[in-house]
Amino acid sequence: RLVDARADLDETVALCAALPWPDFERETEYVCLHKDDEYAFIDGTIVTSDGFTYEIDDYLKVTNEECVPHSTAKWTHHNRESYMVGALARLNNNFDQLHPRAKEAAAKLGLKPLVTNPFLNTAAQVVEMIHCVEESIRIIDELLARGIEPEEPPVVDVKAGEGVGACDVPRGTLFHHYTIGDDGRITRANCIIPTNQNMANLNADMRAFLPQIIDRPQNEVRHLLEMLVRAYDPCISCSAHFLTVEFV
Repeated sequence: RLVDARADLDETVALCAALPWPDFERETEYVCLHKDDEYAFIDGTIVTSDGFTYEIDDYLKVTNEECVPHSTAKWTHHNRESYMVGALARLNNNFDQLHPRAKEAAAKLGLKPLVTNPFLNTAAQVVEMIHCVEESIRIIDELLARGIEPEEPPVVDVKAGEGVGACDVPRGTLFHHYTIGDDGRITRANCIIPTNQNMANLNADMRAFLPQIIDRPQNEVRHLLEMLVRAYDPCISCSAHFLTVEFV
């Protein structure tokens, strides 16, 4: 099925290449995980397009969460007023680690770092789909060649401790930080999700984008702003109930 998916993905690339993407550019700071030897999704170091590198344990130096009066969600910022996580951030920071077929797709879509049009986050996700299919084929082939043997579940020695983990999910970098007591129960947890990390950056994009389209018909303005929100691929509640546009 993965091999057969290649043809469908080629057609998806052709479709995306033909779409009239909104003309909007705003450079920001792009944050994601990074590994030198692979396109990082699991583990790695935290890198930013502004040249900063952190160990995952130091994630709070990146996120810097703050409460703002006009939002029920915490906002984050690092070196600028906001930053972006997600496929576009990964493509900008980890382009060299992409599979060759994914790089070919990026070329067809006109994606070469530094990409600063947030609408193209969707196109970057298409590039990543191709990368993931090719990597999945490679991993499966390696497992089949090596052979798969039954393994017993690991024995867990319950004890107190603290740990931080991070992964790059489709929407962006996800941080989990847990403290566990002697009985194995979680006593403290801190989860910082991609949608929240993108909130301040989306707001900044809207402030920059709106003056460019304000003279268009109201329905078109509303539609373009909705497109911008969905380009960030927010969680379902945010993508379905997210925007009320008032014209004054």
